[in-house]
Amino acid sequence: MFRIARTLAMAFLVAVAATAATVLPAQADAQELPGGKANYVVSLGHLRDAARNNWVRLGTYEFDAAAGTVAARMYVWEHAVPKARVGTGTVPDSSCSSNDLKSTTHVLACEIKTAGGFTGAPTELRTGVYELRTVTIDGVATPIVWISWNHATAWTEQWKIETGTNLARLSFLYNTKATTGYAYGSNAPLTTRRAMSSVQSHPADIKLQGTSWAKDVTQPIAGTFGHRNFRTCDTTTWCLTYLQPSSSAACQKEGGCPHYGGGTAANVSSIQYYLQKLSNIDRRDTMWHWCSCLALERGETCYTGNSHVKPMYQVIDDTGTFRGWVGVEASYWPNGGEDPRKSDMFAVYRLTDAL
Repeated sequence: MFRIARTLAMAFLVAVAATAATVLPAQADAQELPGGKANYVVSLGHLRDAARNNWVRLGTYEFDAAAGTVAARMYVWEHAVPKARVGTGTVPDSSCSSNDLKSTTHVLACEIKTAGGFTGAPTELRTGVYELRTVTIDGVATPIVWISWNHATAWTEQWKIETGTNLARLSFLYNTKATTGYAYGSNAPLTTRRAMSSVQSHPADIKLQGTSWAKDVTQPIAGTFGHRNFRTCDTTTWCLTYLQPSSSAACQKEGGCPHYGGGTAANVSSIQYYLQKLSNIDRRDTMWHWCSCLALERGETCYTGNSHVKPMYQVIDDTGTFRGWVGVEASYWPNGGEDPRKSDMFAVYRLTDAL
């Protein structure tokens, strides 16, 4: 359970509202760490119905209490600047994939894809100053962290500080540019990550919460992530796979599979899931999934159409324990058309045991 952290940083109360947020941190001064934690993984997004200026960001915030400063290292995907999916170089080995189109247990042996740019270094490096404040939210004195970024245009954000066992959470309150976001922090170095075998064997349930955008509509997303259903791989140990059966309803949405989606044969109504570590030196993972019938409709084994690519950062607590991910989706429509950006798919979400 998370609880609201107590802070002695500010003794006064102010109202939290975008229109009233006019007093910004003027300079960098020594502060306590938000929730007592220095290192946060963060997903942010601007998602609006019928918009074409959406974006998602994923990366890290590092707080320096002595200086009262914060540094962001972010990957950025903008609606108006589509990025093609890229291969990760990993094809799951035969213990967790198959070349048999009729397999009912194993995903197909395809090179795992991720969002363009995620295999390289973060492209957006920002610095800012922060303050811990106490504000009144629904009549309750609540600790928040207030960040002011050094940016060409005014950019501030406010998060409610909540603490749990060995982990802190920043709950989204306000952001000049974003509409939604998630952040989790600990004092484990951002170079600390857990292996895929630890992910698969994590004992706690991992829950999904977030916001998605597709076909001009934003909507909440929620559910439970079945990480225990994934297979570990004997040789390609940095990836996990899962063939989700009987998913014809999801795959048939809007008539996506007129020839194959109604069948019950192997793979015809399944979803292929791939989960992969992207780095030994940071917390990047990526998830790729697509409906089997969509590939069959195109005469393909490995789908080259509008598959889902979801970059993620592992949430690691003070003890080095895996607690889930924060992530985004940045799946750009690859097939052209009159308004291809309408068919892009974006999301900002958290998959954690610490909702």
